[in-house]
Amino acid sequence: MFKEGDYILIVYGDKRFLKRLSKGFSLNVKDAVLKFEDVVGKEEGSKVGDFYLFRPTVEEIILYGFKRKTQIIYPKDAFYIAYTLGLDKSKRVLEFGTGSGALTTVLSLLGGEVWTFEASENFYKLALSNWEAFGLCKEVKHFNMDFMQAELEEEFFDAAFVDVREPWHYLEKLHKVLKKGARCGFLLPTTNQVSTLLKNLQGLFSDVTVLEILHRYYKTNPDRLRPEDRMVAHTGYLIFCRKIT
Repeated sequence: MFKEGDYILIVYGDKRFLKRLSKGFSLNVKDAVLKFEDVVGKEEGSKVGDFYLFRPTVEEIILYGFKRKTQIIYPKDAFYIAYTLGLDKSKRVLEFGTGSGALTTVLSLLGGEVWTFEASENFYKLALSNWEAFGLCKEVKHFNMDFMQAELEEEFFDAAFVDVREPWHYLEKLHKVLKKGARCGFLLPTTNQVSTLLKNLQGLFSDVTVLEILHRYYKTNPDRLRPEDRMVAHTGYLIFCRKIT
């Protein structure tokens, strides 16, 4: 049952709200009101008036709960990244370009040991704040420094993901810290950045793929089933490759 301090996903029609249940809590939507005493003690899936009460998934926490100062890696990309990198609990994963910590959250849930580096102090503190708020990434090794400054063993990581503006500057060091044949991924927003990266990957990485993931929802009226008027289309280009020797 829901208790004080819990995070709750509240669904009202096509609207979703992620709220923490605390005394004095109140949510007003149009003429409907949901209060603290309406929620405490209710079971997941309960209906109160026109509100439905659920426990949020990791995807919903990232989309509706994480604070951000720049575009996050959306769950539609993040879970695919983890899958393509071949993560499991035996894998040690490198990430640099932590940002708001959204991808780190997914990597930590699906992978083993996660090391993440963020050069910006503002972004670093934001990621820590997001994780602390939702009790996430407790085992992640996080560093407020540029990856180039890190002293790391060679062939230390099983996989890596990079989300920085000019990743080609980091490729030689990245190559050194990855194990032989390890998978590596990148996120870039523009085609000219992708072209520059592809040129610089030669001789260090192979088995290269480039893709983007489009995500379209449908209206759930069974009598008028059709796509939503808007969709999350291009969020970034994903580039994957493997280390060669």
